[in-house]
Amino acid sequence: MTLPLASGGASLDGGLYLWVTDLAAHTPAPWNTVVSVWTDFGLAAFALCLAVAWWRARADGDAVRMARVLAVPVVIVAAYVVNDLVKAVFDERRPCQVLHTVTVQACPPPGDWSFPSNHAAIAGAAAVALLLVDRRIGALAAVLALLMAASRVWVGAHYPHDVAVGLVVGAAVACAVTVPAGRAAQLVERLRTTRLRPLVAAA
Repeated sequence: MTLPLASGGASLDGGLYLWVTDLAAHTPAPWNTVVSVWTDFGLAAFALCLAVAWWRARADGDAVRMARVLAVPVVIVAAYVVNDLVKAVFDERRPCQVLHTVTVQACPPPGDWSFPSNHAAIAGAAAVALLLVDRRIGALAAVLALLMAASRVWVGAHYPHDVAVGLVVGAAVACAVTVPAGRAAQLVERLRTTRLRPLVAAA
């Protein structure tokens, strides 16, 4: 059974959404192009952050840290799955389908639900997981996650509450999976005695 929000999401922060999309409509096209590219391909930046975090963990020899690094892809997939399950409970239509506004990007088709934002959930999960692994890389990822969430509203794909809840869902999944993943440190130690050693140790 679903809990249809339909156009009800507009009553939460539809005014803020319209203010953002109106601002975007009056912003120079080159800036909107940059935001569009970021919102479409920016998740790749988290993969780069993960690669750097893995390289640093590989060098310092901390088995717990390495175990958590290796768990980050699992965290991201889990966050996407959990977020999609939440989407299945709510049938919130995209704001661009409900409110009369001009958006930077084309409005998604009906049935592509808005709440919560998958992009925000993935970004939030990656950021928190990386924070639990490497504070410096995680801090950068946290900024990128906020930028990703903001971009989803800017291009007209989501209400602000969609991205806010998406970030929370992703962060919650990251905490639930990343911390226990440190218990796999013994597995990392075993891998260091096999041909897979270069994956988890620098030398």
